[in-house]
Amino acid sequence: MKIKNICCIGAGYVGGPTMAVIAQKNPDIMVTVVDLDEDRINQWNEKELDKLPIYEPGLAKVISETRNRNLFFSTQIDNSIEKSEIIFISVNTPTKTYGDGKGMAADLKYVELCARQIARVAKTDKIVVEKSTLPVKTAEAIQDILNNTGNGVNFEILSNPEFLAEGTAMRDLAVPDRVLIGGNYKTKNGKKAMKSLVNIYESWVPKKNILTTNIWSSELSKLTANAFLAQRVSSINSLSELCEATGADVLEVAKAIGMDTRIGDKFLKPSVGFGGSCFQKDILNLVYIAKSLGLNEVAEYWHQVIKMNNYQRFRFAKNIIRSLYNTVNGKKIAFLGWSFKKDTNDTRESAAIYVADALLNEKAYISVFDPKVNSKKIMDDINSLGTRPENQNMKYLKFEKEPYKIADGAHAIAILTEWDEFKNYDWKRIFNLMNKPAFIFDGRNILDKIILEKIGFVYQGVGRR
Repeated sequence: MKIKNICCIGAGYVGGPTMAVIAQKNPDIMVTVVDLDEDRINQWNEKELDKLPIYEPGLAKVISETRNRNLFFSTQIDNSIEKSEIIFISVNTPTKTYGDGKGMAADLKYVELCARQIARVAKTDKIVVEKSTLPVKTAEAIQDILNNTGNGVNFEILSNPEFLAEGTAMRDLAVPDRVLIGGNYKTKNGKKAMKSLVNIYESWVPKKNILTTNIWSSELSKLTANAFLAQRVSSINSLSELCEATGADVLEVAKAIGMDTRIGDKFLKPSVGFGGSCFQKDILNLVYIAKSLGLNEVAEYWHQVIKMNNYQRFRFAKNIIRSLYNTVNGKKIAFLGWSFKKDTNDTRESAAIYVADALLNEKAYISVFDPKVNSKKIMDDINSLGTRPENQNMKYLKFEKEPYKIADGAHAIAILTEWDEFKNYDWKRIFNLMNKPAFIFDGRNILDKIILEKIGFVYQGVGRR
């Protein structure tokens, strides 16, 4: 099949950047990203590139190069499906909040809606690509829907999971460790479909970095990749508490074990905990799959990764309360950072949300500064927990556009995101603005403990006495 047109359903964190790079590397292919959310599509079409719906270093440059050349953003979903040879499904697959599997299983409502819309509209053969993170065997369900509700055309289902890290997504797309494509390589049409997608990636990815598997292996590989990465974070975080109790320094321990080539030094940075849209969701999905298959020991093993992460957030908040003489009632705590990691405006499952919630329960006043997250998003995040009335959140939680303002009258500063700019602040000025003793709780271990203590701060990092 000669690929001239690509449609991507879903203009989110995966769909937008991925299609931008595919368009950049394949100028002869027309790429259209579609979404029901008209506001989001309008943001993607904004002339001012700093108003794109997603902040990702390098994204604006690629968008400026490709948009309205061979990359388009539209709400005309049916039209784009009809004229495309390949359709990527890149919609949200959140954790279910209702019914069977509540709190663990992936909600496939939007994926099924996409499949039914493709089946209704398509009049010619299509390759349908799972780009969303999905449970094993989802391709089977999509195939069943397409075959039984379509117009008699041939549909080939492929799995092509993303392995992007927010903050480095454009580099991950431009120079990927691997591109994984799963399909039915036992049939002639399945092989052809896989080859069509391989050809698109081969325009910039070395052939040795493109891995083809059966579709079930591809679907499971995405879940387990995130599970393994999250496991390392929870492992080093579990040791951080042990280090605090014994006088060991977790940074020294991490360096020592990371020099072992069998272990390596990646994802061994202790912190207040991981966040983002993928780690927790994918692990819980893995736990649910294991439980549904009766693999209870497997499920419990992976569930412990999430339990440790939740505990680390709770422990960080508890340490702030304990250090401030066992009460934060009426005290001002300044938060530096709200996004779940630096170089992104994504706040999904950010540790800051849960630490703030714990402190708000104790009637602390929280003032937040983040370089890329606005006040509306911060308030929406805390309100979404439903812990207390929204008017109470508005009373105790404030947002500032200038970092030094949050320090004025603060009893403590908590660093929740590892933004590079935080290291370069005038910490003497901040110290002079704060109540004394002035505490710093460095949830990312990014500041120099010795320098800050010389200024006069009471400094506490993670896993460091």
